[in-house]
Amino acid sequence: MRYELIIFDWDGTLMNSVPKIVACMQAAAREAEWGELEVGAIENIIGLGLPEAIATLCPGIDDERAEALRQRYSHHFVVENTTPMPFFDGALEGLSRLKSRSGQRLAVATGKSRRGLDRIFRETGSGELFDASRTADETRSKPHPQMLEELLCELDIDVSRAVMVGDTEYDLEMARALGMDRVGVTYGVHTSARLRQSEPRWVAHSVSDLFNWLEGE
Repeated sequence: MRYELIIFDWDGTLMNSVPKIVACMQAAAREAEWGELEVGAIENIIGLGLPEAIATLCPGIDDERAEALRQRYSHHFVVENTTPMPFFDGALEGLSRLKSRSGQRLAVATGKSRRGLDRIFRETGSGELFDASRTADETRSKPHPQMLEELLCELDIDVSRAVMVGDTEYDLEMARALGMDRVGVTYGVHTSARLRQSEPRWVAHSVSDLFNWLEGE
């Protein structure tokens, strides 16, 4: 087994939450009187922490309006918006197979908040699959490698024995900053060409492609 630790991004990698994120961000921007945000622009910032995402989406936004937008986004995501957020087909089964291997550790490094990730863990029962997790409100946002540094430290695993899996360049650049192996997935938000700029060991075009590769390592 090449990798003792496999670290997964969440949105766009394990869970098909992109449509809900887009809908909630568009609604929040309208209510904060910022105006209409394009789908492609929102998809581009998925993976960043929410403050960093808002600053990127809304250049020049003042602190008061940014906070209003953040609050409206959170409200829509948790309370009002009912867009489904299923796991990608085969993701839970693949995680379960990996988890059953002797000595295999799994972790999450996500742009979600701790409250948001824990809520999904509770609702889906998926938290038991992971040995550790880090969120954007606990550390610096991707692509800074602090999330990965803390996970390696907590689980006492050398960087050479870990791999990062994600659908954005933020995931892969975070890993590259540490010299960690990385795998891109193209069924999320960033294109294969964009992911390949971060020199991943592998680019998977489907969930089955991803887990077949991971199980072979």
